[in-house]
Amino acid sequence: MARRRIKQPDGAAAIAAVRASGLDSADEETLATASRYLLEELAERAPGNSVEVRVPPYGATQCIEGPRHTRGTPPNTVEMNPDTWFALATGELSWSQALAEAKVLASGTRADLSEVLPLF
Repeated sequence: MARRRIKQPDGAAAIAAVRASGLDSADEETLATASRYLLEELAERAPGNSVEVRVPPYGATQCIEGPRHTRGTPPNTVEMNPDTWFALATGELSWSQALAEAKVLASGTRADLSEVLPLF
């Protein structure tokens, strides 16, 4: 299991603050904390190394059981902006809707997060 860097109370507070202010009004530090906490939560709930989820500029994590990559760009990647990540992880946006609206770049046979999202 990955070591948590953001404590649960801090992560929950950041999520609540972003929800209260709205994604458009959330300050960058709070959105960064919420995004990183949600990435850590994903890694804990869906452990593995076969998919890399990237939320630039705030972070990335590996998740989902399967073949492990060791060098270069992994074959299964998912990338999105922080607003999309927050909405997906909290259930404000569905995986299928995010794909249909081209809000997510997903490549590889395992790069489908519909089974593990939303986290909350």
